[in-house]
Amino acid sequence: MHEVKTKNTRMKNTLWTAALALFIFTSCDTLSGLQTAGGVGGGPVTQSEAGEGIRQALSQGITKAILGLNKQDGFFGNQAYKLFLPEEARKAEQTLRDLGMGAQVDKAILQINRAAEDAVGFAQPIFVNAIKQMTITDALNIVKGSDTAATAYFRSKTRSQLLDAFRPSVQSSLDKVEATRYYGDVVNLYNRIPTVKKIDPDLTSFVVNKATDALFDQIAKEESNIRANPLARTTDILKRVFGR
Repeated sequence: MHEVKTKNTRMKNTLWTAALALFIFTSCDTLSGLQTAGGVGGGPVTQSEAGEGIRQALSQGITKAILGLNKQDGFFGNQAYKLFLPEEARKAEQTLRDLGMGAQVDKAILQINRAAEDAVGFAQPIFVNAIKQMTITDALNIVKGSDTAATAYFRSKTRSQLLDAFRPSVQSSLDKVEATRYYGDVVNLYNRIPTVKKIDPDLTSFVVNKATDALFDQIAKEESNIRANPLARTTDILKRVFGR
């Protein structure tokens, strides 16, 4: 009986040793796979550098995205991001235009875009805080991913929380530039027409979603640029992590 226990103990020790060796080998292999071709300092990229590199790439993307959108015509003058009326209000828009009320519709659309342009200026601390929560493990998996792997991960993990956090800023901006009032005028005009089905779309949610999607799209473009263009890597960490 004693001999059987001894054999079992030896077998367990052997398995633990093998597992530990596999773990060490895999970890070293993962890190050595992040070698840079000409990065600052040379040698393999560490786990902490990988994490910091991903965070810096996303932060740089956010800064550029906000600078590009948080200005006059950042949305209204950009065909890729220009906001129109919510889907539920499109029928109302056409009806009012047909009735000669296009000027009211155009004013509402302009002010909705002005609200989005204003609101994205408040997005940076919300996005940066979400980036800080990204783990080292997440970063290691992302570093050697696709051109927009970090943005895709960031979007999938944080979008719903970001929408909730961003909503008060959007509502404030809609009120500030009177987009709420102009949009309300359009809805009220339409709802006064006999026989039409009344509408009352949630304008704030519509703008929150559109503005957030625009920010993510811009962040993805900057991430791709950092991965592909050495000149876009503006810090030593970015050069080491993405300079392979």
